[in-house]
Amino acid sequence: MTKIDEQEFWVRTREGRLFAKTWTPDAQETTYRAPILLFHDSLGCVELWRGFPALLASATGRRVIAYDRLGFGRSDSYPGQLEFDFIAAEARHVVPQLGEQLGFIEFVACGHSVGGGMAVETAAHLQTQCQALVTIAAQAFVEDKTLDGIRVAKRDFEDAANLARLAKYHGDRARWVVDAWTETWLASEYVDWNLDASLAAVRCPTLAIHGECDEYGSAAHPKRIAEGRGSTLILPETGHVPHREDDRLLADAIAEFLSLA
Repeated sequence: MTKIDEQEFWVRTREGRLFAKTWTPDAQETTYRAPILLFHDSLGCVELWRGFPALLASATGRRVIAYDRLGFGRSDSYPGQLEFDFIAAEARHVVPQLGEQLGFIEFVACGHSVGGGMAVETAAHLQTQCQALVTIAAQAFVEDKTLDGIRVAKRDFEDAANLARLAKYHGDRARWVVDAWTETWLASEYVDWNLDASLAAVRCPTLAIHGECDEYGSAAHPKRIAEGRGSTLILPETGHVPHREDDRLLADAIAEFLSLA
């Protein structure tokens, strides 16, 4: 098995400190392959990727980089409420600073759920640097199924025990994390949000992965993401979190795609 070197970093941005972690395989090919930058979901953080980044690094022979967005995990708190343009803002303001401090120029953008939207925005905004795009259970527009799933989750997090489980990863900001997700997506001003304009600007090979049983979005999302620019992969009997449901299958699928990209 490939040996993986894990390192932790603090990235100082204009907005605050971000916690980041890298997984680097001990392989000669690693030095000339673009690293994979992971974008987490609305409740996620580096720790919640669990063993997937190491598995992905081993499967692809590439350095994998994950970070906690501002307000999440071990990163500094977010100042106030999440802005409605937070998905596009991550690509414009944060990713370039990550590249400067973690030493990468070209990269593969890979994101889960809302992180998939951030990966799309990054591929569109940094066309010459983004070598490939992978989305996992991403939303490309506001769908009734997505909103229904969020309403159910919002009710679930009224239970103090559920919020306490999330607090293991986000500390006393767990309530902010939940509200940043639910109140943004359920706001009337957000109903027309979509990735269409940014998708039209994507120029790199694209793979849109989606679970057959995803409770937060239909197969219309990967179809829209990949249409005219790549391919879709529907994982059978899989829900919204493929990297926890079958991390090896997911890592192997991404490795195969990148070997051909």
